[in-house]
Amino acid sequence: MSDSTAPPPIVATDSPSDVPGSPKRLTGRMTATALALSVLAFSAPIATVTGFIPIAIAVNGEGAAFAFLAAGVLMLLFSVGYMAMTRSVPKPGAFYTFVTNGLGKEAGLGAAYVATVSYFIIMAGLYCFFGISTVELITGFGGPETPWWLWTIAGWAFVSVLGYFHIELSARILTVVMVFEVLLVLIFDVVVVAQGGAEGPTFAAFLPTTFAQGDMAVTLLFAILTFIGFEATALFRDEVRTPNKTVPRATYSAVAFIALLYSVSAFALTTAYGSSAQEIAINEPATMFTNAIMQYAAPFFAQVTYVLVVTSVIASALCLHNILARYIFNLAADRALPHTLSAVHTKHHSPYRASNAVAGLVVIVLILLAVFGADAGTIYARLSGLGSTGIICLMVLVSVAIIGWFARKRKAAGENVFVSYIAPALTALALGVILIFAILRFDLVVGGAPGELTWLVLLHVVAFVGGVAVALYMRARKPAVYRGLGRAEIPVIDAMIDAQKSRARSNAVNQ
Repeated sequence: MSDSTAPPPIVATDSPSDVPGSPKRLTGRMTATALALSVLAFSAPIATVTGFIPIAIAVNGEGAAFAFLAAGVLMLLFSVGYMAMTRSVPKPGAFYTFVTNGLGKEAGLGAAYVATVSYFIIMAGLYCFFGISTVELITGFGGPETPWWLWTIAGWAFVSVLGYFHIELSARILTVVMVFEVLLVLIFDVVVVAQGGAEGPTFAAFLPTTFAQGDMAVTLLFAILTFIGFEATALFRDEVRTPNKTVPRATYSAVAFIALLYSVSAFALTTAYGSSAQEIAINEPATMFTNAIMQYAAPFFAQVTYVLVVTSVIASALCLHNILARYIFNLAADRALPHTLSAVHTKHHSPYRASNAVAGLVVIVLILLAVFGADAGTIYARLSGLGSTGIICLMVLVSVAIIGWFARKRKAAGENVFVSYIAPALTALALGVILIFAILRFDLVVGGAPGELTWLVLLHVVAFVGGVAVALYMRARKPAVYRGLGRAEIPVIDAMIDAQKSRARSNAVNQ
């Protein structure tokens, strides 16, 4: 957004009810720890350790441990520029706001639509996974066979109710779930390393030379996918304490913790099986973790794992619901979606209408999947992979936007060359290569035969082009709304539109 068209700044109030009519701002007092644990829920630690890490081991053997460290370094590099933008453009909206300010309103609205579509399809897939995970849990404990969609709808109802209330209620629940998940993973890591595993620990797993012996590109791609979600910290800017401190702390700590937790867990899992780890990961990935924790800790922990996988998935869905509700809220606030969705609850200070819209849209998709007898496991894999690809694409776009923003602002932004240019350039290059590889080998991301489902990427292209088209329409027909794109403050947009209408009425009277 150029200086000449930028709306005047608005000072946020502690109470959104200070604005006449319905409240206009989200508020909250989340700490850095609560925010970090809330977005950590997106990565579903226990589900990742039992599902994603065995796949990484199957592809790269003990080199999988290094892959998660490498992915963590890349995400920290991305965070350097990303957090610089949160300081320079202190508005909620995350990808939407940053791309708008760095590359223009058309690209920004296109990015916002891609983000909304990406998070939505990931969430729909997660509900399906929750359904089949719950069915497996019940039958594992000797219960009857039940339809997956029954538990999917139950999980949807639980998340939809929580999403209606203030974010801090969700944060408290997610914190509790994350503590149990992380504790179980740490218990496994400690007991395996302490007992020496099958053949004694070898720290060669953390060497790049070991990583280079396997399929580096595929392993790094899967490692990157486990980090998706941490970028949402900037989206909750209005709902945390001292956002200029809380958001960066939560972001860096979330990335570092994910990298260390998954790297050490991959090391522990390969240590548990020794030289046969890769073979076990190829032939028995679904039971690799549970069998190991039964052997090295106690059979009781395997049962706990099955329970925590279910709670992990529903916690991830809750995190996604909150993220998506805020994207819709921000777009509605800027009138890029129906403005009524930007309402804030007078008591709970939550984006309750946006939350209800998310719930309503996703349940329609879930009902259709159930009616047409979709394979929930296949649907989850394909939707999760497709949505994650969209997020990686947005990270590349944001990295380019950061360079564009600081190039225009130059020294006025007060950031050094590394933060402004080098870090985002390296991130754009690295993530761009990973994105190209993901599209070329889309079968690794969503399943199916090579090239069979690559056309699904067109969904992101259509979403981006749709956003650009809407922005162009606004520029031609609704200039006041167009000037407010990029998460300008609602009172500013309202004032501009009211002034425009007033001028139109005056002109009509004069004529």
